[in-house]
Amino acid sequence: MTYQAEFRENPDRLLWPERDYLLLRFRCSFPQKVSVMDWDKLRIFHAVADAGSLTHAGDQLHLSQSAVSRQIRALEESLNATLFHRHARGLILTEQGELLFDATRAMLKRLETATARIRDSEEEVFGELRVTTTTGFGTLWLAPRLPKLYEKYPDLKIDLMLEERVLDLPMREADVAIRMKEPSQADLIRKRLMSVHMCLCATKSYIEKHGAPETPEDLQYHRLICQNPRSAQVGAAATLVSELMTNDIQSLLTVNNYFGVLQGVLQDLGIGVLPDYVIRDVPQLIRVLPEVQSVEVPVFLAYPEELRHSKRIAAFRDFIQDEISSYRKTMKEQALG
Repeated sequence: MTYQAEFRENPDRLLWPERDYLLLRFRCSFPQKVSVMDWDKLRIFHAVADAGSLTHAGDQLHLSQSAVSRQIRALEESLNATLFHRHARGLILTEQGELLFDATRAMLKRLETATARIRDSEEEVFGELRVTTTTGFGTLWLAPRLPKLYEKYPDLKIDLMLEERVLDLPMREADVAIRMKEPSQADLIRKRLMSVHMCLCATKSYIEKHGAPETPEDLQYHRLICQNPRSAQVGAAATLVSELMTNDIQSLLTVNNYFGVLQGVLQDLGIGVLPDYVIRDVPQLIRVLPEVQSVEVPVFLAYPEELRHSKRIAAFRDFIQDEISSYRKTMKEQALG
């Protein structure tokens, strides 16, 4: 029987090794006989542990609180162990509960991986693809280009997770990442896409009204719009802002993401610090003090080794590479023009 056929026949079977290992751990910890746990009870336990509440878990599972409570009590009796401390604010895992929660989390990750492999065995590109990147790159570069991807693959479901925190791809917190530095996690396939610089810019209307600074010292006569140097961002951007602040900036607007910085600049509030790809994509913007910019910031695409044959990953990777090629071509044409 093939892997796919076995999964369709009984998907829970793929989780039995983890379950048996878990039972062994419990048998080593407790001398009492431990009966075989069924997946329904483990699934309910995982939902309760994750939510920290019987009521919230019941809502997620479409079960009553009493039904969830009975399943947890039955699981505790079968293990002869207390899994939760009950108190007024909710539920807290015991040491034994933490052990079980670690195992159920690993089981669910394996099931997600198996499901993805089954889906990717089909010829068509469809299903969910979880993409993580920074708020700035996701809102200002990636999202405006996604209509082309959906036009080609209408059944693809993109879950775009925008945050500065680096998600754990090997633990399947996301399927693919676009990051402003080379990923350090092991077991990842990575590809450098392009380089970015942080630059100064303003609208044409702002320059017509207030004039353009001729030296960095002239910035003291303008309002600077940027990310707070202490907020989560690439080091090159924070360094540039810190250097600009030495010019005795009198008026300042700081925002915690580049989308907010862009909106401030478009409202003619001042001169902004933004990635160069934003300046090229937004026709209202022009460079200010073009000799002032950050050091090079590399942009990488990465995904887990185990997804190297995923058709959804391949479709997204090829789409990004095509867009980068088109972006570079536009840059060259603008430079020559």
